[in-house]
Amino acid sequence: MDFIEIYSKQSIIARTKKRHGETKLGEMVVTIQDPDNWQDELKLLPQKFVIFGIPEDIGVRANYGRGGTHTAWKPSLDFLINMQSNQFLIGNEMLVLGHINCDDLMEQANLLNFKSDLDIKKARLLVEAVDERVIIIVKSIVQSGKIPIVIGGGHNNAYPLIAACAQVNGLPINVINCDPHSDLRPMQGRHSGNGFHYALHQQYLNKYAIFGMHESYNIYSAMQLIDSYPDRLMFVSYDDIFVRDYIQYFDGLKQCLDFVENESCGIEVDLDSIQNIPVSARTPSGMLPIDVRKFVWHSAANLKVAYFHIAEGAPVLAHKQVDNKTGKLVAYLITDFIKSVLNKN
Repeated sequence: MDFIEIYSKQSIIARTKKRHGETKLGEMVVTIQDPDNWQDELKLLPQKFVIFGIPEDIGVRANYGRGGTHTAWKPSLDFLINMQSNQFLIGNEMLVLGHINCDDLMEQANLLNFKSDLDIKKARLLVEAVDERVIIIVKSIVQSGKIPIVIGGGHNNAYPLIAACAQVNGLPINVINCDPHSDLRPMQGRHSGNGFHYALHQQYLNKYAIFGMHESYNIYSAMQLIDSYPDRLMFVSYDDIFVRDYIQYFDGLKQCLDFVENESCGIEVDLDSIQNIPVSARTPSGMLPIDVRKFVWHSAANLKVAYFHIAEGAPVLAHKQVDNKTGKLVAYLITDFIKSVLNKN
């Protein structure tokens, strides 16, 4: 089967709320004209940023979490394309590719009992199938010389992003992650909580910095792993920045940026880091949206960016008929990232 559903310009325009006297990003973004040869076409297009979604929540459920991350992609794209095109961001700098097809895997996952150890093992095999699809798509994007902007989906998708970039570059990459969790859980089958451990083990991940990690929500073995690799793994805790005031925000961020600079680096945002956002691991004590927007801007401004990944958003868990918060926030983060990269060039 085709692993990606390519979006047409007509489909983007149909979702764009046009108004007289205004121009929306959806009217300006570029799309693929020939879906059957999208990889070849991508190489010829000048756009630097390629946006796509991964509507799945198998990795989250395989990590004993609440599902729902498959619902973040659509509202995020809708809010993005309905932002204004103006002198700050025209919109023709980005290409909206489409989304990775996960429907068949989701259907298989929906038949599983996630309280059963046997079915959990089956779910983790399905996550490996998601990995394979993401790697194929991301490698094509990176080989075309472009930067993937990826909306998940669970944080399990960090692993195939890292793997794809490392395979294309022939070298492991660095990653900076704004996240309450290290996602360095044991390698007992793929899920949303161990993507970085697998990437480290497979030699795809070189240096990894976690910004805003919550001390009370990381298992002992993950902390031991960080201690075992002081030259490759580090964190600055949320508690030291926002509770104890031991470290100022930008001092802590600079520690992380300095750790991963000089090499190709992925930028990760787990929406778990933001307080009261509908996610699997929702928190009443997290960063404010502006804190994470600053993380994105300064990371993109100071690093050799390999990709940008926003994970774990689950609007369906807002328990409202319409959740305008998650998609709009993701759209802000995407435009912050793009503006920052363009600003330094």
